[in-house]
Amino acid sequence: MTLPYLTQARAPLTSEIDAVNEFGELQKVSIPAERALTVYVDKRELVTLMTLGANPELLVLGYLRNQRLVRDVADIESITVDWDVGAAAVKTRHGIKDIEKKTAHRVVTTGCGQGSVFGGLMDEVDQIALPAGAYITQGQLYSLVNTIRLKETTYKSAGSVHACALFSTASGESDMLLFVEDVGRHNAIDTIAGWMWCMAPTLPASRGSLPPEGAAAPAVRQSRSCGPGLVGESEPCATPEASLNVDPASGLLPLPLGEGRGEGSPASSTQSLVFYTTGRLTSEMVIKSAQMGVPVVVSRSGITQMGHQVAQAVGLCAIGRATNKRFLCYTHAERLRLEPDLLAAHPASSGAE
Repeated sequence: MTLPYLTQARAPLTSEIDAVNEFGELQKVSIPAERALTVYVDKRELVTLMTLGANPELLVLGYLRNQRLVRDVADIESITVDWDVGAAAVKTRHGIKDIEKKTAHRVVTTGCGQGSVFGGLMDEVDQIALPAGAYITQGQLYSLVNTIRLKETTYKSAGSVHACALFSTASGESDMLLFVEDVGRHNAIDTIAGWMWCMAPTLPASRGSLPPEGAAAPAVRQSRSCGPGLVGESEPCATPEASLNVDPASGLLPLPLGEGRGEGSPASSTQSLVFYTTGRLTSEMVIKSAQMGVPVVVSRSGITQMGHQVAQAVGLCAIGRATNKRFLCYTHAERLRLEPDLLAAHPASSGAE
């Protein structure tokens, strides 16, 4: 699978300003950056995204995927970001068919920092098939929430940002693969979608979908690929012949899953994945998660009526209000395996303060 060339134009995430506190004292505080990034596809202006600037290339890649403008990552030759002019230049291999028609209809959404999507929100939803048999245990859910709680984040130092994360439960634990913050939750999920698109052949397989013994991992050929490592840390650009590697410090070993599909990741690679967001589960967030093939979504916030309807329709387990030991499973509770002993061990989760 040939991956696109991506620059690594990571920008500073925060800046310092002077602010006056309640005592009238002047103090230095950090605030998150917010930059305009205008996306050009084959020299045609497409959209301007307001972003933190952490991983702009993957943001653009995931945006194109989630807007259903590009079907196969191999169709993109390169994404070049230049912050001096605030632009991302996307070069495709064969152009985007009917791009004028696809981008003619805009739908205003609840998305912070994005605001609209192309085409109908419900287009192709009935074609989404999430992995059967995928589930999350109550213990894995608690571990996931605790991992987010302990993580050092831009939100803790500067506030005013949303966060999304991708976890794998393939090992039996909740292992964080990627953590992304941005000024809008849709930017964060698009960045994760872009990363998943590149990493599909190396995502950890679930226990029930390991390759045959002795099977060789597929060669992942790149012209030159750059992207964040696990948990959002930037890695140097890979050499032309290199394969995508997972950071050994994470303790996760990528397993051969077969070639990634243009329409998303192989079912075996997404069966053990769980998506987390600090934002509410709107219809658009649910659709994007489902398009990525992720069967379980967890939110610190709640869910909207249309988000609930879409999750029910596609078979996605939506869990909200997930803080400490509390949560609400809104849809497809068969994907959640409760562990009553955990409640006995943690009386606070029963409702007592």
